Amino acid sequence: MTAVLRRPALRAIGTPRITAGLVLILLASGLVLAAGKLRPYPSLLQGWLLGFAIWSCAPIGSMTLLLIHRLTGGRWGFAAGPVLRPLAVMMPLVAIAFVPVLAGLTYIYPWAADASQIKPDIARWYLGQPGFVLRAVIALIGWSVLGVTFGLGRGGRLLAALGLAFFGFTISMVAVDWFLSLEPHYVSTAFASMIAIQQLLAALAVVAVLATTNFEGRALSDIGNLLIATVLGVVYLEYMTYVVAWYGDLPHKAEWFLRHSTDAWMGILLVTFVTGAVLPFAMLLFEGVRGSPAGLRIVGLLLLFGTVMHFAWLLVPAFSAQAPVALTALGALLTLTIASVLSGQGIASPEVRHAA
Repeated sequence: MTAVLRRPALRAIGTPRITAGLVLILLASGLVLAAGKLRPYPSLLQGWLLGFAIWSCAPIGSMTLLLIHRLTGGRWGFAAGPVLRPLAVMMPLVAIAFVPVLAGLTYIYPWAADASQIKPDIARWYLGQPGFVLRAVIALIGWSVLGVTFGLGRGGRLLAALGLAFFGFTISMVAVDWFLSLEPHYVSTAFASMIAIQQLLAALAVVAVLATTNFEGRALSDIGNLLIATVLGVVYLEYMTYVVAWYGDLPHKAEWFLRHSTDAWMGILLVTFVTGAVLPFAMLLFEGVRGSPAGLRIVGLLLLFGTVMHFAWLLVPAFSAQAPVALTALGALLTLTIASVLSGQGIASPEVRHAA
């Protein structure tokens, strides 16, 4: 089992499963794009965006963790490598999966369908379709290069430092473009940082679920401590954004929270907070849980569920047809996960599946 886990990610490249996963993503993307551009079905493209947002967290977070570990070292990176490397190598698939969003901007974003939704100077100098596409292409190509390079263990410290700077610069733009601009009148300076930490949290949660059986005690504790830090980071940024908007008496920001505070969405937020933050954090306070593969696996599953629910709370209220969007997102998430399995590099890559 350990020998299988340690096989380098390079051996998974070029297998029929990679081809099958790629074909599945291309077929699903093409189907969603074709059907979504028909006027009765814009919710297909909107749901695809939500499914993409959730699914892409682990590959993007894994790429970032590999860059961080290349600079800092530590037991946790070597132990988590068999999970992080295959996920990072998936970044080109992430870029492909975003194509329906780029091709269907007017069916997803209100500012793309009607430029009068935003101020003329913003539409002219930033939030226009050419700029949106250009920023997304630059980010996805750069992340794909970094993911493949470090996923195959070939990046140096200088490239890792430059890569982290590039990631910090690009995520600060595309997180706002892809997600926050669904409601273009709402602005949050902490939003991009919160998304970046959520991606790190999702990647660590996948590690906790799939690879901790093969960890030594100290490495298990390191992963547990990193989970504590990322959980606190997401909760802190989300909470402080609310405090600034509400108690700062900022009506245009408070309006965003009101739309996300109906009875149904408050119930979802409460479930998200309890299962995706309070319960995992409370469990991780115990040394026995941090040192237990089974305990970390339960924590990881709770955090992944919390990630799904958090993105649903963030994005779905922006759409008018919320139920179809949520159902489409679930189908998109399942499809993209199956593509990961078939490609042998995602959440159920051969190395990870045998380890689990």
